Amino acid sequence: MYEGWYRNPDGSFSLSFGYYNRNSAEVIEIPVGAGNFVAPGDSNQGQPTRFEARRHWGVFAVKVPANWGTRKVTWTIRMKGETFAIPASLHPDWEIDALAGEAGSGNTPPMLKLSPNGPVAQGPAGATAGPLEAAVGQPLGLTIWATDDGKESGSVASAGRGGVPVSLTWFKHQGPGVVTFSPATPRPAAGDGMAATTATFDTPGRYILRVRANDASGVAGAGHAQCCWTNGFVQVTVK
Repeated sequence: MYEGWYRNPDGSFSLSFGYYNRNSAEVIEIPVGAGNFVAPGDSNQGQPTRFEARRHWGVFAVKVPANWGTRKVTWTIRMKGETFAIPASLHPDWEIDALAGEAGSGNTPPMLKLSPNGPVAQGPAGATAGPLEAAVGQPLGLTIWATDDGKESGSVASAGRGGVPVSLTWFKHQGPGVVTFSPATPRPAAGDGMAATTATFDTPGRYILRVRANDASGVAGAGHAQCCWTNGFVQVTVK
């Protein structure tokens, strides 16, 4: 799925992609290579290799320079004899403007940091950290900071659903083995939004872990306008 593009402060653009695994339960793994690549450029531009069931919005973004013009970026998936390819361009109809404040509510995506003094990220392209080092079978501690403006899509909520301004979910984004998160949905602390979890790996190799921070609008509310979540990506080398 091509979700749309948005402008970056440095004049470049980010093209946001998601996916729809039409299975209701089965998770699909397609490693980077002939069956999963982005073009032009490096075949690995941060796309997922693990596809959870059903629809997932804005799971990564490809950054292009300010002079990109009318060229296209295409993400291609090949699976069981079928090829799926989605081109992305800077056509005006696909501009995402909700990251700067959704019409009506002024809602913006949660603010996410991957280190105490790191840069604050918002939106699908999010923040990136690492590579960290881990060992097979040994839990790796992960700590992030996530806060929000307290606004929902179309309304205002001082603390979000259930009194929690941000909900977090960890995923394996890329990597050869199984990753177990404990917990997979940590609860951010009041105030600074600090949240901790651990990741345990069963296979050595290079991984990318993704954390999705949703505001009070929830996943369903996030999809229509790209207003309501931020990604964080953590690179890990497992020995």
